[in-house]
Amino acid sequence: MRLTYLKKSLHALAPYWPLVVIVLCLAAAAAVLVHNIFVFWSFSYWMQYFMGLFFVVFAMFKLFNLKGFVQGFKKYDLPTQAWAPYGYIYPVLELGLGLWWLGVSDHTWVALATLVLMLVSGVGVLHALLIKHMDIRCACLGTTLNVPLSTVSLVETFGMALMAGWMVF
Repeated sequence: MRLTYLKKSLHALAPYWPLVVIVLCLAAAAAVLVHNIFVFWSFSYWMQYFMGLFFVVFAMFKLFNLKGFVQGFKKYDLPTQAWAPYGYIYPVLELGLGLWWLGVSDHTWVALATLVLMLVSGVGVLHALLIKHMDIRCACLGTTLNVPLSTVSLVETFGMALMAGWMVF
């Protein structure tokens, strides 16, 4: 019985495996950067590098097929539904945030910008999941990887917002 449950659980998590691998690699890279640059461990610096790497890599996936990303993103992103060009701008905003995180020592303004962007995005994900009960693909990794829009999308979006909020306050 337990083995059957375990197999079902692992099968349900299979679509998220690429996302898990990417996030773990980014977390490890951020840890190495913090250690090599500062020679001491700092959670704040780790978050700064993690967010920078996260946004650069996730923007890259979106930019591989920008048109495909926008088509998927507009299904649940409220600003893109209201103004279609925003979907084309969003990956550039993410790339800019990522480079900004990686290039500044005072992170107050980039943290505020990240907080706003993630909260706006998070509202669209919440709306799609909790109000519309949509069963669609998440555009977080563009069209390269097939990840369902789910609680994982909420954790990703609001997790980044929480980290940015932590860095502000």
